[in-house]
Amino acid sequence: MAKPELQIPKFPSADELFFTTQEERDDLKLEKVQDIDLTEIDSFPNHPFQVCDDEEMLSLAKSIQERGVLSPAIARMKGRRAELVSGHRRKRASEIAGLETMPVIIRKLTDEEATIIMCDSNVQREKVLPSEKAFAYKMRMEAVKRQGKRTDLTLSPVATKSDAAKYVGAEAGEGRDTVFRYVRLTELIPPLLQMVDEGKIAFRPAVELSYLPKNNQKIVLAAMEKEVCTPSLAQAIKMKQFSKEGKLTAEVIQSILMEQKANQKDESLQFS
Repeated sequence: MAKPELQIPKFPSADELFFTTQEERDDLKLEKVQDIDLTEIDSFPNHPFQVCDDEEMLSLAKSIQERGVLSPAIARMKGRRAELVSGHRRKRASEIAGLETMPVIIRKLTDEEATIIMCDSNVQREKVLPSEKAFAYKMRMEAVKRQGKRTDLTLSPVATKSDAAKYVGAEAGEGRDTVFRYVRLTELIPPLLQMVDEGKIAFRPAVELSYLPKNNQKIVLAAMEKEVCTPSLAQAIKMKQFSKEGKLTAEVIQSILMEQKANQKDESLQFS
């Protein structure tokens, strides 16, 4: 008996979206590009990526003012309002440019599908802060686990924590361990996480510090400010070990940091 032919879903190309009439798109049952009022578009809940009015934003706004929004945003309907999935920077740039509407593709998406698209469309940007990757990877892993779907990276029908990290890493071009390390950063107190974004604390020491209880992290921060230094990877690992043994005190933290007074930029920032 002949095997049934595998049906692969067809997604619209750019030509199909922009160079056919609306009637033709309706006939082909393609997604519609709609101009939606900016005031009727809400941001994605807990959107982990910063939308700043920096030079890049002003440059994008100028481009939109001159040429319009060339790539439609993606949103889904939540009641009578559109919830933005991809295109937060384009929306802000459109506001700065003085536009009242922007082109949007309305797509029917589950929470998990929307989260995955939102994360994937942003982590591929040229400049992504460690904190942005951290929360994006965490959200994407949780979405993959909630889907409980098989991937080509696991024989289990339900994505485990390990499988989810491997899957997310493969999609982002990063190793499984790297994904785990980024997610660990979400356990840092905000001032320490900001220092990671600013390059004041190297990545790997920051990961080790994330294992410290929040009260210990605050003591580390105060000691760093007092000594005007940041911990090396070896020092951060030492703090983590003392913490596991229940022996990490303010005095111990101070002593460890004083072992090496100079500001360090650990070579462990380069990782696979």
